[in-house]
Amino acid sequence: MANAFWLDDEQWAAIEPCLPKNQPGARRVDDRRVLSGIIHVLQSGCRWRDCPTVYGPYTTVYNRWNRWSRRKVWRALFEALCAVSPNDDFHAIDSTTAKAHRAAAGGKGGPETQAIGRSRGGRSTKIHAVCDSRGRAIALEVTPGQRGDVRVAIPLLAALPPPRVCAADTAYDADGLRSFLIERGTIPVIPNNPTRKRRHPFDRTAYKRRNLVERMFCRLKDWRRIATRYDKLARNFIAAVQRAATIIWWAD
Repeated sequence: MANAFWLDDEQWAAIEPCLPKNQPGARRVDDRRVLSGIIHVLQSGCRWRDCPTVYGPYTTVYNRWNRWSRRKVWRALFEALCAVSPNDDFHAIDSTTAKAHRAAAGGKGGPETQAIGRSRGGRSTKIHAVCDSRGRAIALEVTPGQRGDVRVAIPLLAALPPPRVCAADTAYDADGLRSFLIERGTIPVIPNNPTRKRRHPFDRTAYKRRNLVERMFCRLKDWRRIATRYDKLARNFIAAVQRAATIIWWAD
């Protein structure tokens, strides 16, 4: 299988220092080969058992994925990349819905625990994200599909350095969120809900930059295991989103 290894030398040089070292047990299969196999599965949407043999046994590829998800290695890689991002003057926040395949049912603790809910389109998971001025994901969370956007906004934004401007759509028009942003020194660029009696200032020109987060979601959903959720466990699904966001960032 020609050109099997998706990770090139530059990408591998960025990721390799962040991987676990001196792990107990038998000598493990080459990390670069296995991680390339993981990326192949997440991008193509194929079953783990259909992962090409050039990446090694599919059981090894899946077990490495699942084990490092449980140990939060993928989250650490994503956060390490975000940590080197310069302080930004602009953030945009939004959410998108991923349809949950029937294979995603049956996770321990039930659908709510595993971030699967029922929305207008059926069983789904909602991906909440904040992007920077270059359209790169810098904060991610998943919830059941029916969860309101504004309920997740403050916890997601609180973990980030405050930008000069934060843009969001009408779903985020809440006094609590506006007050939170203003107290941090951030200008909220959020359209007024038509039902709102007390209108807030709204910068239409700055709001045009909100399309960065929409474009970011489009790129994430090019990865088929993100556009459709097959994972039973919420931790594995959010790990897939973090893995994709990390690779997309390097590819820019």
